[in-house]
Amino acid sequence: MSKTNSPEEQPNNPLHGVKLADVLEFLVDRLGWAEMGAKINIRCFNSDPSVKSSLKFLRKTPWAREKVEQLYLKEVSKLRR
Repeated sequence: MSKTNSPEEQPNNPLHGVKLADVLEFLVDRLGWAEMGAKINIRCFNSDPSVKSSLKFLRKTPWAREKVEQLYLKEVSKLRR
């Protein structure tokens, strides 16, 4: 029986093991809803935003999730400089 989520199987995936909820909470803490909504113009960030509603939308909408993940990677790289 093989492990499907072992780190060896995804060595080049910087998001491996990072939960979407953690990504969203990091961005909210670092940028706030207003700046997130300015960078990624989606209603769940601009109109009565909450982590719960945003997670629901992002889990169903791959293009929006991709944009959020890219923003996360960009912000994390700024911290490492």
